[in-house]
Amino acid sequence: MQHPVSAPIGLTAANYADRVGFAQLTRQAFEGVDLHPLRDRLVARIAAGTALAGEGLDLSLITQLLGDKDQGLAIQSEVLTFHQLFRTPSAAPQPGLRVLALAADIDMGGNTPIDFLLEGSDIELLTLYVVKGVGLPETLPEHDVAIVVASDSEECREALALIEKAAPHWPRPLLNPPDRIGNLDRDKLYRLLAGVPGLDIPATIHATRAQLSDLAQDRIACEDIAGELHFPIIARPRGSHAGVGLAKLDDAAALAAYLAERKEQDFFVARFVDYVSPDGLYRKYRLAMIDGKPYACHMAIADRWDIWYLNAYMAFSEEKRAEEAVFMRDFDSDFAERHRSALDEMSRRVGLDYFIVDCAENERRELLVFEADNTAVVHNMDSPAVFPYKPPQMRKIFAAFTAMLSRHARTGKGSAA
Repeated sequence: MQHPVSAPIGLTAANYADRVGFAQLTRQAFEGVDLHPLRDRLVARIAAGTALAGEGLDLSLITQLLGDKDQGLAIQSEVLTFHQLFRTPSAAPQPGLRVLALAADIDMGGNTPIDFLLEGSDIELLTLYVVKGVGLPETLPEHDVAIVVASDSEECREALALIEKAAPHWPRPLLNPPDRIGNLDRDKLYRLLAGVPGLDIPATIHATRAQLSDLAQDRIACEDIAGELHFPIIARPRGSHAGVGLAKLDDAAALAAYLAERKEQDFFVARFVDYVSPDGLYRKYRLAMIDGKPYACHMAIADRWDIWYLNAYMAFSEEKRAEEAVFMRDFDSDFAERHRSALDEMSRRVGLDYFIVDCAENERRELLVFEADNTAVVHNMDSPAVFPYKPPQMRKIFAAFTAMLSRHARTGKGSAA
């Protein structure tokens, strides 16, 4: 039964289903473990009618990890019609803290991968999926602190709205309040951060296919779409992730060729900022903002502007890794200190307890912000033999995250309080 949003929310013993969870299964895939045998066993259990709800959710994730996103989502949605609460057990025999994560029915990249952040801790993770047509239960499972892990994507809007209605009556501290997660939208974030001294964030503008077609045919100018827009521009389909459809377009002819290859009707466009370093390489940073403090997650170095950690091939360059190690070692006294005021003001305006920032430095050494979200993967899966400096840094991030949860549980206050 769905909870009446105006009434106080009660707590009850958790009726959860256990699952292996995101972190363990993703780690196995990352390390090259063949997940097909496990998938086949789970499929056989479902066929025999003996599978538990947690096994169904694990099968959904395995199916996505094996490349069949649509089938994986179909399995997940079917499981969630009859069970919404799942437990990822603590590493400790007796958990020291119970965390309730509020998730949406979305693909594996659409919710904060919180179990990575809790790896090795004494925290028990309960994940409650807030599902369309089902909503929140009348009584919540007993927990010490809750955190919204659904993303700012359109598929999560209904789940976030349901949580937002219940937030004023939440019986425990509620972190990453749903009304502030929407601030991370690409076309909202730049407005939110406009005018922060020492911070550069290009306006991300929604443009229709018709507008871009007119621009490609010189019927309108860049300035007719947005005042600060000029070639070269960055374009991507609206709603795309992980660089799908991302392109730098130098002129109208390049835009015309781009549109000829794309079928989407809506796009985001922004001015291109050339953040190349004097040595001809690009450096892109991922930071975790935890309780208002920045932590270094990684530094990618490549000879291309469209960097992801994987296409920077850091594992193949001892020189790049040495630079990343120094970046992490000196982060607090160097990068974080240099951009302290910009990061402080960014954290204040975003208003989330935990979020991720992908950024660089422009030619004036200002903080150039590409995007911020609450669902980027922060993990400790990289080989300690190749990246010996990473495990200590990841443990530092995980310790900060768990300390934040413990502090809010102890004080009884959350961001929505």
